[in-house]
Amino acid sequence: MKGFPLLCLLLLFGGQRSSACPHLCSCHGSQVNCSSRSLHSSSLPVRFPAGITELRLHNNRLNHLPNGLLDDLTSLRSVSLHGNPWVCDCGILYLRAWLLRQPAALASHLGVNCSSPPGLRGRLVVYLTEEEVLESCHYWYCNLALASQVCLFVFVAVQAALLLALLVFLRRFERLSKEARRTKEESFTAGEGLRENEYAPLKDSSI
Repeated sequence: MKGFPLLCLLLLFGGQRSSACPHLCSCHGSQVNCSSRSLHSSSLPVRFPAGITELRLHNNRLNHLPNGLLDDLTSLRSVSLHGNPWVCDCGILYLRAWLLRQPAALASHLGVNCSSPPGLRGRLVVYLTEEEVLESCHYWYCNLALASQVCLFVFVAVQAALLLALLVFLRRFERLSKEARRTKEESFTAGEGLRENEYAPLKDSSI
């Protein structure tokens, strides 16, 4: 029983949050207007009020929509998505699938054109085939794999250069050590010879 009031509060405030107007957007009745706000895909609201009937997202900087963003908006009768630089790679698959599920009367697909890659520029997202999208994904992954291989090659080359420099340094150090040891031995030998020459007259005088 003690947890019942807390549960009610959570449901109450949760309901208020779900019906609140998203940040950076304006709301009027069941209409949510997020157009012309320079929104990126990463700065989109994470959720919209569940009962909205009109959503405006046009003239922003969206290149894809986060997965599941529009799935719970079952009351939508109008969505505007034109005027955005949509990137038709793997990230566009959710938007394409959502557009395909919408009735033709909703006309959400109008103006939703690919901005890149160059081979798909200008194409309507809703009319892209899955093979075309996946091909652009493979192209992107190939570029990433090539970049990774180049980075790996550079890393290995740097490591090899450092190892070679270390070997050269060790060989030079070893040579210098041998020369120093030889010089020390020669100095010691020369010193011994000098001492013997100094003691020789003393031996002769003692005789």
